[in-house]
Amino acid sequence: MYRSLATNSKNFMKISKIAKMKGGWFIGDFEPTAFHSKDFEVSYKVHKKGEKWDTHTHKVATEINLLIEGRMENCGVPIKSGDIFIVYPNEKMEPIFHEDCKIICVKTPSVKGDKHIIP
Repeated sequence: MYRSLATNSKNFMKISKIAKMKGGWFIGDFEPTAFHSKDFEVSYKVHKKGEKWDTHTHKVATEINLLIEGRMENCGVPIKSGDIFIVYPNEKMEPIFHEDCKIICVKTPSVKGDKHIIP
């Protein structure tokens, strides 16, 4: 039998604002966060056409990305709306945004300081 907790508790759900999060990251081992987890991170990123993004790598984490909208490339590989691209530890991220892009990113595990800029 299903029973809604919402009818029995005023503290059923937590509401957070994406505008209060840092860089679109809203789940992970950092502050501020809507939900704390050391297992994974989640973000909703919006990148403008032509936006410059640091070339970087992660030593530990794997990134699973869904390009919801737009067109971009990473290290010369074209990526379009609906594509899921996975970047494994020690692989280079060198994104170029050919259109405004909306991306959902899941990174696992959530490791503080794991983003390493490549000059």
